[in-house]
Amino acid sequence: MSYETIKSHLSPEAEKVYNYLNESSSDSKTDNMIFKAINEKLEIIKSNYHYGDPIAKKLIPEEYKVKYGISNLFRVELPQFWRILYTLTNGDSENEIIAFVLDIINHKNYNKKFGYKGR
Repeated sequence: MSYETIKSHLSPEAEKVYNYLNESSSDSKTDNMIFKAINEKLEIIKSNYHYGDPIAKKLIPEEYKVKYGISNLFRVELPQFWRILYTLTNGDSENEIIAFVLDIINHKNYNKKFGYKGR
């Protein structure tokens, strides 16, 4: 089945980080680079919703399963080891799919969320 409409939506957590990076991007070259990359990656996801690396079901954090009832998760790498984590869900019509961004997260928080230990 081909989808005519692919939309992206941000969770409240992702939106908070997105807005912070947007506001700080004028003062920080790093934040500006990450913010631009997020926008570029979201456009790519809208044209190819399987763009991200799939996360094995057994590795999906319980927090996401409980809070959002997800059964799939994708990771997109950003500069400075940041990540976009998103899930795919059906939209309002049978021709629509939603790429729901659960988190825009830095490397430290990503490792913590997935239970990876630092060295």
